[in-house]
Amino acid sequence: MSDKNTSRRDFLNKSSTALPIVSLSSVEAEPDSASDDKFQSEEHWRERMKAPDDGKKLGWFVDTRRCFGCHGCEVSCKAENDVPLGHYIRQTIYKDVGEYPKVARVFLPMSCQHCEDAPCIKACPCGALHKESGGTVAVDYNVCSGHGTCVDVCPYGAIYLDPVARQAVKCHNCYHRTENGMEPACVPTCPSEALYFGDLNDPQSKINQAMDEAEADDGELKQLRPEKETRPRMWFAGPASVEVEEDVPREGESYSPDAYSIYNWKK
Repeated sequence: MSDKNTSRRDFLNKSSTALPIVSLSSVEAEPDSASDDKFQSEEHWRERMKAPDDGKKLGWFVDTRRCFGCHGCEVSCKAENDVPLGHYIRQTIYKDVGEYPKVARVFLPMSCQHCEDAPCIKACPCGALHKESGGTVAVDYNVCSGHGTCVDVCPYGAIYLDPVARQAVKCHNCYHRTENGMEPACVPTCPSEALYFGDLNDPQSKINQAMDEAEADDGELKQLRPEKETRPRMWFAGPASVEVEEDVPREGESYSPDAYSIYNWKK
């Protein structure tokens, strides 16, 4: 992560006594007033959509056949990134399928898809959202002023606005760990080894080997909502992505504790 960017944890520590207030009038670019489109002009986001030319292409593989819904990935993520109660950077969404007596519960671990054509970058009016090493979609907390337009356009509900800092928060691939040769916190925490993260450009990487094995065993891997044409960098093996897709948050939504409400069991 470049030195010019402040991590969310650093930002909150520095802002514990007083938070800066950024006027909307300071935004350099404004949406096209001739339409209701939330996206900025291409000139405003073109450079931020380009990742550093480091030869890496970071991505995710989720083997839902192995996930048994322990929520360990969520807990480690919240602890690693100081995520407040009621908010999530990643969430495991589950659904009961089948009919009695043949029923099962399937689990879908979800987080930011780190899209190639990221709509959140296109919509950010202050220019905080951008691509970092390996194509990671990150937030520059020295710039983000909490417009929330990124939440409005994310097709996967993967962004929320921090209730204290009033800034956008999302998965950043634990860049503070990966830059030091470690995996994102959720990956080593997963007891069933359902999560894989790594360089898709490296044919010998664990993620590529796991994806090849899963595809050989279970057929073509799936991606979530490909019709959105965001080119996400997350692939799934197993039936959960199809079964649970309708329960995954959409544009204008974020992960919520309601996903675990017993009142939803009747679905």
